Amino acid sequence: MQISRLALAAGAALALLSSAAVAADKVTVAVTQIVEHPALDAARDGVKKALEEAGYKDGDNLVFQWESAQGNPATAAQIAQKFIGENPNVIVPIATPSAQAVVAATQDIPVVFTAVTDPAGAQLVKNLDHPGGNVTGISDLSPLADHLNLIKEIVPKVKTIGVPYNPGEANAAALIAALQEMAPEWKVEIVTAAAAKSADVQGAAQSLVGKVDVIYVPTDNTVVSALEAVIQVGTENKIPVFSGDTDSVSRGAIASVGFDYFEVGRQTGAVVARILKGEKPGDIPVKNASGTDLFVNTKSAAAMGVTIPEAVLSRAKKVIK
Repeated sequence: MQISRLALAAGAALALLSSAAVAADKVTVAVTQIVEHPALDAARDGVKKALEEAGYKDGDNLVFQWESAQGNPATAAQIAQKFIGENPNVIVPIATPSAQAVVAATQDIPVVFTAVTDPAGAQLVKNLDHPGGNVTGISDLSPLADHLNLIKEIVPKVKTIGVPYNPGEANAAALIAALQEMAPEWKVEIVTAAAAKSADVQGAAQSLVGKVDVIYVPTDNTVVSALEAVIQVGTENKIPVFSGDTDSVSRGAIASVGFDYFEVGRQTGAVVARILKGEKPGDIPVKNASGTDLFVNTKSAAAMGVTIPEAVLSRAKKVIK
């Protein structure tokens, strides 16, 4: 009987040790996303795919956690605190508000941000080439010159460009400042309309009617999450709507030159994998996302009263009809 009990105790101890060994072999990557919309969702999926390609499979040797703040910065801060309490190997914040929440809350856990327009302006890092500390990542700074050129190609007589945006998003504010700086060179006027939350987006777009020739939706998470409201205003009033990301073209914007956000996520995931394998985030330069594609939507263009020139159609990677 005594031998039996000893054997059972030994077996239980071995089982516990085995379980601990399996747990020790796993790494945890925690992803926090400011809001759900196709571009940011694609970035998240790209991170997961890159980790799998690097040998980290969810449910096997990887615990992949994900939470959305549903557009609420206060919720983003709560998610950041929750993740930090759980001490994952790496935290991946998607978009500027989530990145700011995480970076403000930890100086120890490695952070790899993605889909952030202006990392230095958002005070995530001081130096893009030598970030130092525990933070690095991938920027999605929009190719604004390409966007303005595309707008002028499709609407040659454009004089005023309306831009709905959330002044509370540092990334959106940075894009507005850049557009206003570029406007004189491109001989256009930028007319802004504030939308502090998604419920305000339709009203902001409506306020531009009669004031602008086109509407441009930047990579502003608040506005993009309510893009259909802007498309409705554009369609009803024959105002062409352009976007800063290509995912919005399939949702009704006329055209965009932008990143494939799944690939942006893959580029981010590759950085996460480097950190999991021993590199320090502060030694990895912050990079701008690579690769841009032209998407056009001929159906939306017709509904908004414009025709996309053949020269534009001929170089488009994707034409939505």
